[in-house]
Amino acid sequence: MKELEEIQALLRDLADCRSRLSLLAYDGTPELKVLRSGKYLYMRKRVGSRVVSTYVGVYSDELYQLLVRNAREGRELRRQIRRLNKKLADLGYSESSLAPKVVENLDFARANMKANIYDQAVLEGVATSFPQTEEILNNGRVSGMTVSDVQKILNLKHAWEFILDENVIRAESDYYLLSHVAKLVNEGFFAEGGRIRGVPVTIGGTSYVPPVPVEFKVREDIEGILNRSSSDLDKAIELLLYCMKTQIFLDGNKRAAVVFANHYLVAHGKGCLVIPEKLVPEFKDLLIEYYEGRAVGKIKAFLKKECWRRL
Repeated sequence: MKELEEIQALLRDLADCRSRLSLLAYDGTPELKVLRSGKYLYMRKRVGSRVVSTYVGVYSDELYQLLVRNAREGRELRRQIRRLNKKLADLGYSESSLAPKVVENLDFARANMKANIYDQAVLEGVATSFPQTEEILNNGRVSGMTVSDVQKILNLKHAWEFILDENVIRAESDYYLLSHVAKLVNEGFFAEGGRIRGVPVTIGGTSYVPPVPVEFKVREDIEGILNRSSSDLDKAIELLLYCMKTQIFLDGNKRAAVVFANHYLVAHGKGCLVIPEKLVPEFKDLLIEYYEGRAVGKIKAFLKKECWRRL
């Protein structure tokens, strides 16, 4: 049991490193080219047997230092990935083949990731348009938005990249995976964003006050949902609503809940669950009623009909 827990922890760390690597704006080693017209920066990397250089921009000290930091972080992440793979091999871990249906759903989720993140950002009240969200996801920055909102979108990308890693999709949708997702969506806002909250909180617009959660009870509740004899879609909806209502973490509960529920759905080959941007106001109204013990069936029917995306 202890060895299995160690393997799962290593797989989470491995997926985290891979997703961080994918978030780096530039891949390779900085290269300065001096031409008659001026100095220009490129990124050089090996692709197969060839070394290729990709143009970045006109030279400036600021851009050069950014590329150097980027290259240093990339090297360190690759070293960590090699170390983690070695530890997994030492423990006897080997990747098993994913079911074709799960592979199809991974591809489906990856193809729709930008749209899903945009819808999630709107649910969180981030003032963004789809083109702005796309620009942030592609280049890590955009003008006309607050640093906080940009960080939330990048964190969502990091969390989605994490759950869609082929190793992580094999993992159980348990409390520990949820905590890691919460840590990712809260990165840059809280030092320990994946730690269960230990203080009271209130929710705007409702009289409902969620009790301070207890870790063993949250673990049991999540296991209880997963062990029910209901459909995979019903379980995913229950996970999503439970995480939102319980307010397990200090912040980012809706973001973590949506990503967590999607880990379960994709792992079972059942599509994605995301609240469309145009239906966010209706969902929020239903959520308030749900918090207060009303419209339980209504919000579940809404999620099934309006928010379930599948192949």
